[in-house]
Amino acid sequence: MEAFHEFVKWIDGYLWGPPMLVLLFGTHLFLTFRTRFIQKYIFKAIKLSVTKDRSAEGDVSQFGALTTAMAATIGTGNIVGVATAVALGGPGAVLWCWLTGVFGIATKYSEALLSVKYRVKTSDGTMLGGPMYALENGLGQKWLAVLFCIFTSIAAFGIGNTVQANSISSMVKETFNISPYITGIIMAILTGIVILGGVKSIARVCEKLVPFMAIFYVLGCIVILVMNAKYVGPAIALIVKHAFTPQAAGGGFAGATVMMVARYGIARGLFSNESGLGSAPIVAAAAQTRNPVRQALVSSTGTFWDTVVVCAMTGLVLVSSMLENPAAVQGLQGAALTKVAFEQIPIIGPIVLTVGLLTFVFSTILGWSYYGERAIEYLFGKAAIKPYRIVWVISVFLGSVMTLPLVWDLADAMNAMMAIPNLISLLLLSGVIVAETRKYLWEGSLDEVSNEPIRLYGERKQVSI
Repeated sequence: MEAFHEFVKWIDGYLWGPPMLVLLFGTHLFLTFRTRFIQKYIFKAIKLSVTKDRSAEGDVSQFGALTTAMAATIGTGNIVGVATAVALGGPGAVLWCWLTGVFGIATKYSEALLSVKYRVKTSDGTMLGGPMYALENGLGQKWLAVLFCIFTSIAAFGIGNTVQANSISSMVKETFNISPYITGIIMAILTGIVILGGVKSIARVCEKLVPFMAIFYVLGCIVILVMNAKYVGPAIALIVKHAFTPQAAGGGFAGATVMMVARYGIARGLFSNESGLGSAPIVAAAAQTRNPVRQALVSSTGTFWDTVVVCAMTGLVLVSSMLENPAAVQGLQGAALTKVAFEQIPIIGPIVLTVGLLTFVFSTILGWSYYGERAIEYLFGKAAIKPYRIVWVISVFLGSVMTLPLVWDLADAMNAMMAIPNLISLLLLSGVIVAETRKYLWEGSLDEVSNEPIRLYGERKQVSI
């Protein structure tokens, strides 16, 4: 197992080397300029996200699609992922993570737009979409669509399943001394109950769970920041300074080069908000929306809330806490580091963190189960969905008792392999993104109903490379 872990770390380091960082962050920047800084419409997008639009075809509401996507993205990346980035890359990783979110809004907008534009409808009326359909119908590159689905179906078990289950079982063990086996069994049963109902069942749960869990966790962060008020300013200064300058070890922080800082910040930023990964567009395609741009704007708010708000608050909480008491956090990583920060809130601090992480984890497992299903359906047809769900539920339990470093490294590697085909489609179809944005946003109206016919698909047959 140690040899396998070393191999995974080698692959991980290669995949997340300078080329990937340039490709990912470069795509964020490129699409930001191509969409004329679509980020400036974020408040209009937030308003749209809570406006019901039942005038068009779709399986779930716009808000349901958004909360399902946010359920999948707001997970351990926001808590444990940021803590891991800070522990390995230093405080500067927080800024890189945040910048990935700010510019990633344009990428999330773009991939959702393509997903809705190229979505298809099956014989039973179900909407299917995502990068695989953009690659096949937009670029005519079915082989890339197949690769994306292969990577997605595998990556789902890392970023959306075992990593999540592992984090909560570790936290529950440390906080309440409950065996990971018990935690794993309970989570597996609850997961099975929800995902059997498909996307509509998942969306119903997420619509109720996501707002509660986000507000609950953010309030906990605000309390800690108030308690650490005199360290918040120095923490911000330290984050900005260390993002662009090498740092020596000390004060609870590990030494790191600028490349290491950027690598961990951008990698954890992608893990957190999934902009460029191609996952969120899969559920965006199921939304009831009048035109692609309308849903794309709604989808872009997920990155704003996930990284620009939640991850930033987590980063400030961690760095200010490390400045307040460096001895207490020396050598800590992941959930243990975050737990020490929340223990500053007397009695209820660890409970707030555990409940927050539990809801984050459970919602992420639900959201990613849908992504994995759609990838498997593209590859093997509807008959493969039920076996996939069974394996998914079993993996929730297995992830609860796995070791954290191997799980994280596997998740990072699969993220990179999944992102590459999606980023290719975004760059090559950027002209389509601009044309649609001009049609409905710059020169037209977001209330306009698209008159483009939705492609009809029969039962998907097994495909091969």
